[in-house]
Amino acid sequence: MTKELTLSIDAMGGDSAPQMTVEGVDLALDMLPHVRVRLYGDEKLIAPLIAQGSNRLAERVVLVHTDDVVTNDEKPSIALRSGRNSSMRLAINAVRDGEADGVVSAGNTGALMAMAKFVMHTLPGIDRPAIATVLPTRRGQTVMLDLGANIECDVDNLVQFAVMGEAFARKVLGLEKPTIGLLNVGVEGAKGNEAVKGASLILQETHLPIEFYGFVEGDDIGKGTVDVIVTDGFTGNVALKTAEGTARLITSLLRDALTSGPMAKLGALLAKPALMAFKEKFDPRVHNGAMFLGLNGICVKSHGGTDAFGFANAIKVAAVLVGNNINDEIKHDFDELHAEISSGDDASADAPVDAPVDTAVNE
Repeated sequence: MTKELTLSIDAMGGDSAPQMTVEGVDLALDMLPHVRVRLYGDEKLIAPLIAQGSNRLAERVVLVHTDDVVTNDEKPSIALRSGRNSSMRLAINAVRDGEADGVVSAGNTGALMAMAKFVMHTLPGIDRPAIATVLPTRRGQTVMLDLGANIECDVDNLVQFAVMGEAFARKVLGLEKPTIGLLNVGVEGAKGNEAVKGASLILQETHLPIEFYGFVEGDDIGKGTVDVIVTDGFTGNVALKTAEGTARLITSLLRDALTSGPMAKLGALLAKPALMAFKEKFDPRVHNGAMFLGLNGICVKSHGGTDAFGFANAIKVAAVLVGNNINDEIKHDFDELHAEISSGDDASADAPVDAPVDTAVNE
């Protein structure tokens, strides 16, 4: 029997909130009978939506009123100072206070990251959280991180991302031994900046059960060459937005081609099952929901422009992460990594040193 869990939801986050978020919660509760929800937002706007929804909302949702909302254009530093009673902050606080097992928001990404890191803190051994999500590939699915939380990263950050991404792929995607790749401008060892090359050396030498593939390039993302792709937030965000834009372009061009004339429309009708499968494969709503890996709590970011179906999938991601105890797995792997580093330091300290002979004493 699946263990019951509670998720806190920022009902006011997203371009079409709160209608989109309430409808998304309704769909999610239908998919996840073991989940209950704490919904944070403006009661005057949300209560009528709950009344119009299914009985699931009335039975399994607790509405917590707040007047304050973090806007999409609000700077993270300002949101952190002035948004203490906002729907976003109170939803995050619920995880810290043990009232919820995870939080989901479609609101301001920077503000969500700043608040979540301030309230939850990071797991032991992790300097910075990373945004991770699952992307469709020719082979199936690939985990990619960081997608925008950290514009600049050093060697330690990239190694930490690799450890977290590997644990994510193992626990969430069910892969026994996920392969890890570092995104680079080439696969040759001499290419890339110092952070990428330094991280590669550490990942090659670690005794953790990590299957390090090496460097991968941009076209390897869609190929599914590796199960986990690690990069800095600047590069990851550009790569993600480029992939999303390319998918929309292909879909648009295909639609135009299939509606260009009577014969094209007939062909589209005959190919409808295949086209529907193609659409589902590249539907960003199906893959909506990015986790802030490395926080001492489950925090999932939904795309702000998604609809109810997409938001429901983000809620599902949070439920899966909680159910798979992802943070326990990450903590276990970092304990092993630190033990390995400490062991290496001790070995260096105990190694014999060819010190110069003190001739005065010998004489």
